[in-house]
Amino acid sequence: MIPISEASFQAQVKSLAYIHGWSLHHSQPSMTRTGRYITTGSTGFFDIVMAHEQRGLIFAELKTEKGKATEAQLHWMRTVHPHAECYLWRPSDIDFIAQRLASC
Repeated sequence: MIPISEASFQAQVKSLAYIHGWSLHHSQPSMTRTGRYITTGSTGFFDIVMAHEQRGLIFAELKTEKGKATEAQLHWMRTVHPHAECYLWRPSDIDFIAQRLASC
């Protein structure tokens, strides 16, 4: 598999979500007029949250094939997992992702 960036992988996942009718949220830090980035909430929150009326709720952390999850990201996954579907997805998971987003 040819390595792809996390941003390119994220674009693929977002496209699959929209094709299959999922509502999607992706938070991005905002830059202030002073050039500083601001974020709110606890660090490590998932890259993407997706919801579908029939197919459920998914929290997904996206990484490159070699990317490592931070302890803060793993904490979120341990906290959310008993209550909702959550994943650490990599480009090699794209077939599973497509199948999951298409299924009920």
